[in-house]
Amino acid sequence: MKETGRLPLALAMRPVQRGDNLALAMVIRQVMTEYGVAEDACAAQGSEVDGMWEAYQGDRAAYYVVTEEGGHEILGGGGFGPLPGADDSICELRKMYLLPTARGRGMGQALLDRCLDEARARGYVRCSLVTTASMVEARRLYERAGFRPLEEPLGTPGYTACDRWFVRDL
Repeated sequence: MKETGRLPLALAMRPVQRGDNLALAMVIRQVMTEYGVAEDACAAQGSEVDGMWEAYQGDRAAYYVVTEEGGHEILGGGGFGPLPGADDSICELRKMYLLPTARGRGMGQALLDRCLDEARARGYVRCSLVTTASMVEARRLYERAGFRPLEEPLGTPGYTACDRWFVRDL
């Protein structure tokens, strides 16, 4: 945990901004590399990763960025949007990653809660997500939040490295 003087800095969350693209791409690729799935072209190399602000514009998607309160360094983020290949009532939790310095501080839960609350407010009734066996901490968070494992993905998320699928009602 980074400290200023004796007190650890608090984390903050805000909507993605146009200028966040490069820093977010670096965070996503760093975490994907940490968990051994950076070669998945859809998850780590796709155009969405390099254009996060553009990818989450519109009334059916949102993305939130995690920083240290009062700071500008991006430590992670998460969002949601329509699930490709599914009906309009199902969204997908997307690109939820935190750097190690932001983990274990309650921000994963806060970020997940904000995404789910906002998805519900925008008319979605279910939320799907895909992840990997290597992302043990993330799977625990999702299961504690009421996500149920599936035998196969809903829709067509397109992530070839992801081998775990979940859904929950909103």
